[in-house]
Amino acid sequence: MSSKRPAAGGNSTGRFLMGSVDMELEFDVKITSGILYDYMLRHTYSSLSGLMGSLTGVLMLMLFASNRHPICLIVGVVILLYLPWTLFIRSKQQALNTPAFRKPLHYRLSDEGIEVSQDETTERMGWDGMYRAVSTSRSIIVYTTRTNACIFPKQDLGENKYKVIEIISTHMPPKKVKIRG
Repeated sequence: MSSKRPAAGGNSTGRFLMGSVDMELEFDVKITSGILYDYMLRHTYSSLSGLMGSLTGVLMLMLFASNRHPICLIVGVVILLYLPWTLFIRSKQQALNTPAFRKPLHYRLSDEGIEVSQDETTERMGWDGMYRAVSTSRSIIVYTTRTNACIFPKQDLGENKYKVIEIISTHMPPKKVKIRG
C-alpha cells in the first residue's frame, strides 16, 4: 500500500474501498479555539452536571417570571451564561497553550484503528478501545475514553466527511455511534 501524506490545510488522500474489508483514509486537521469550544460545549452539555446547571438557570428565570424578584433573574442569567463563557475562555487558552494544537494533526483511519501523528510522534488506538463517536454541527468526535477524544473538524474533512463516518460506523458497534452527517 502506498499512500501520500497530505499537505497541511485539510487536504486528504488515501484509499477508501466501499463494501470491502479494506478501508483506509488519511487527512490533516487543525484544532482551533472554535473547534475546541464546539467540542467542550457538546461534552459539557451532554453530561448530567451541564444539564442540571442549565435546568437550574431556566427554573430561576421561570421563578422570576412568576414572582418578579430581580434576584431570580440575576441568578438565572448568571447560571446560564457562566458555563458557556468559561468554556469559551478555556478553549481560547487551551488552543494557545497546547503545543499539539499549533500544527496540524495527521490522522490515518484504517481497519486497525485510528493513528494520529505529528512531527516524530505517533499514537495508535484500536477500534475495540473506542468509547463512542458523536457529531456536532462542526465536528465528528471519536471518544477514546470518557473524556479524551479525537476531533475531526468537518471543514478539514471536506468531501471525505462521509468516508470518515462510514469507516467509524463500520468499525464501531452501532450503539456507540451517534453521528449525523
